[in-house]
Parts: sequence; structure tokens; C-alpha cells
Amino acid sequence: MGTVSNELGNGIRTGEQYLEGLRDDRDVWMHGEKVKDVTAYPGLSRGAKTLAEFLDKQFDPELQDLVSYEEDGKRFATSHLIPKSVDDVKKRGAAFYEWATWSNGMFGRTPDYKNASVMAFAASADFLAEGKPEFAENMRNYYQYVKTNDKVLTHTLINPTYNHAQAKEGKYDAKVALQVVKETDAGIVVNGARLLATLGPHADEIEVFPSSLLTASEDNVPFTFAFAIPIDTQGLRLICRDTYDHGKSHFDAPLSSRYEEMDSVVVFDNVFVPWERIFMYREPLLCNRAFSETGAIVHMMHQVVCGKLAKVEFIVGLLCAMAKATGKDKDMNVKGMIAEAMWTAESIRAFQFQAEALAEADKFGTFLPQRRPLDTSRNTVPKLYPRLIEIIQLLGSSSLMATPTEADFSNGIVGDVEKYFQTVNLSSKDRVGLFRLAHDVAVSGFGSRQVLYERFFFGPQNVMASIYYDLYNKDEMIARVETLLNSE
Repeated sequence: MGTVSNELGNGIRTGEQYLEGLRDDRDVWMHGEKVKDVTAYPGLSRGAKTLAEFLDKQFDPELQDLVSYEEDGKRFATSHLIPKSVDDVKKRGAAFYEWATWSNGMFGRTPDYKNASVMAFAASADFLAEGKPEFAENMRNYYQYVKTNDKVLTHTLINPTYNHAQAKEGKYDAKVALQVVKETDAGIVVNGARLLATLGPHADEIEVFPSSLLTASEDNVPFTFAFAIPIDTQGLRLICRDTYDHGKSHFDAPLSSRYEEMDSVVVFDNVFVPWERIFMYREPLLCNRAFSETGAIVHMMHQVVCGKLAKVEFIVGLLCAMAKATGKDKDMNVKGMIAEAMWTAESIRAFQFQAEALAEADKFGTFLPQRRPLDTSRNTVPKLYPRLIEIIQLLGSSSLMATPTEADFSNGIVGDVEKYFQTVNLSSKDRVGLFRLAHDVAVSGFGSRQVLYERFFFGPQNVMASIYYDLYNKDEMIARVETLLNSE
């Protein structure tokens, strides 16, 4: 059974320390069976190893000042840095981007994403004091705990939808939604389910926050809370989807063999949460205001934009390599398609640059990147990413399927493979390796999951667009129209 702790640690930790922390009593289910050890289980082990390798990079002398900072003689991940200047915002952005390049954006839920959220809530903890003063102190303590122990977090925000009409009204159904079923002097007991916790089996802790709007009614009070607990807490169970890591070699599955970040539904079977780990409770409207008024949503968008830049840059490189392999890079139509990907990359780069350059202090004294360019990016990437994948498919065509395996370069048909799979600019093995990578991006289960992930990362596109419309400063532009219409 997990023990809830706020004991301070020594800062960044090694990959092996991280892996050892995963070898606990967590209740993870996949492929119809309980997983005894997520660091050794097929389909999960290589994702854990990848994240461990990322954590080890924090100790690289050439990277350390970029991805970590020093405080009181200890080093902490840059994503924990509370920005007090524009330069601090830019430093955080550079670290976010560096982390993303390690997987070319294909391992989306690296620890810096949730670190950005926890940092923002801690920096604006006075907001949480509107619920109870002790909730603010709880968040400050939790931030120090996560920061000094270099904890890897996942989160879960969405209740299962039992009745769509009911959900549209801002209500939840007690049959399935996570809710408080008991309150004691020591804490609360919660029961129900949440989805979807990306990286759940590979995380140390889970942050349980509200995201959907809640109407301020007594009916919704049992569903109104925010807390964080260890993954191996008694009664917490993770039900995983099928894995996209099928044990293939890095040659045969360049991405899915490395970057499988498992998604899971989280079941809470009468889980106890101590008061010291609770940050909001019984305040629906406070929960609705939380992500915006603390700046958490902006800091999270900042990390996401940096990651998307690395990802789209990678797709640009992949498309250019595919075109060069066969000489298609001389074709005007092919150049035009690839230019679409280049425009996307440069647009995201501009969004990041503007957001960081125009950062300003909020009412808590924390510097925030400018929201509008980040918000623009998070609304456009979900629409543009599927098009980038379509371009890979159109450019790759049958070559995405004409891909023998690594074993075919060392068996009885190697002569045929080496002769008939070469191109004008690539040897057979290099050509097959390149197009197996393109297959993993654009055709495989792993690649299809990436498209779905991008489409719904922050929520349904119509909802996100509606929020963007409501926040946009329209009055000045309407005034220009009215001025023209009213002029003589």
C-alpha cells in the first residue's frame, strides 16, 4: 500500500532511482492480467526505460544548466522554476523544447508537463486559500515534495460520460463519476472512475483535478475536489489499453519500441485521501476558475507548444528525407506538400517566440507567457497535425507497406531485398529503415494514437474554439467596422 508523504528530497534523480520507485504495489492491469512489475512487463518496460534515460540526461554536463537549475546547493528540473522575469520564461521554454527533442515530440507526457501545472498552482496558492487557508499550504508543500524528489506525475481530469445530455448540463452521474462518499477527521474517501491517465503506469503520483465546468449546485458538491496521491495507493487501479509496443526491434518499430506512453482508465475503489493532499473541495465555481486564474493553463500550454514544435520539425525532416530518397524533392507538387509542414513548424515557432517575448507578471508576481499565441497554437495544431500525417501517407504511398523486416537482411532472401528495395539515393536497408519510420508515424497503431492524441489533447475542437472566441478581444475590431459604417 502506498504511503502518502511530503518528505523533502535532494533534487533531480537518476533513471535507476526512478525505475526502482516504480517497483511497488501499484495495481496495474493490461492484456487481461495484473502487471507484477511495470519495469519488466512486455509492452510497458521499454517506455519506462526511455523515461529513465531522459531523467539521466539531467546529469549530462552539457545539458545540466539548460534542463535544471541550482538552488540551496541542489539541482531541480527547470520545469519547477517559478519564473520571475522574461528570461526565466525563455529558460523554461528552452528546457521544454530540449526535453521534447529527445523523443522528437513522440513521447508527449514527459514530467515537465505536470511540473508546469504544479509550479503554477504553488506560485498562486493564495487563490486556493479562498477555499481554505490550509489548502494553499498543502499545495506549497506538495510543490516542494514533487520538486525535491523529482517525482513523475500523471493526471486525470475527465469523468466517464454515462449520459451525454446530463454531461452537457455540467452534471455527473453517480453511477460512474469519481465522487466523495465519506468524510472523516483524517481526510475523504472517493469512489468511481476517471479517464484518461496518460503515463499512468509509469508515474509516481497522480494529480486528480476538475476540468469540465461544474454548475454551482448541491448536486455537484460530491464531484468537486482536487488532490494528489501515489499511484500505489490502496484501492487505486489502472486499466490499460492494448500496448503499441509489440516487442519489435528499434529498426522494425523505431517509435513504438521506444516511446509507448501507456494510457489508462483510473478506478478508485473507496480510496482514502488525507487532508494534507487536498487542494480544493466542495467549491464548484472555484474549481471552474482554477486553471485560468492560477495561470496553470498558460504554463501548461507553454510546455505543449514547445513540444509540438519539436514534433512538427521532426515531421518536416522525415518528409524531406523521404522525398530525397527517390529524387522526388525536385518535383514542384512534392515541394508544395512539404512546404505545408514547414509553414506549420514556423507558425508554431512564431507562437512560442511571441508568447515568451511578451511575458508579463500576473497578480501573484509570476511571469506568464502571453496567452493568445499559445492559445492560437493549441487550437490550430489539432487541425493541422492530421494533415501532416496525410502528407506522409501521400508521399510514401505503397512504400509505407513495402517494408520487409530487419530479419530479411540476414536470411536466405537478403540478395533480393538488397537489390529490389534500393532507391536512387539510398541503399536498400537505409530505404526500408526510413519508410518503416514513416510507417510508425503515419500508419501504425502507435501513429494513429498520436493523431487521436493531437486531435483531443486539450479537449474537443469545437469546445476549444468556442473558448478561444469568448476570450478574444473582439470589441476593438468591431469598433473599426462600426466606425466605417457610421462615417459620412
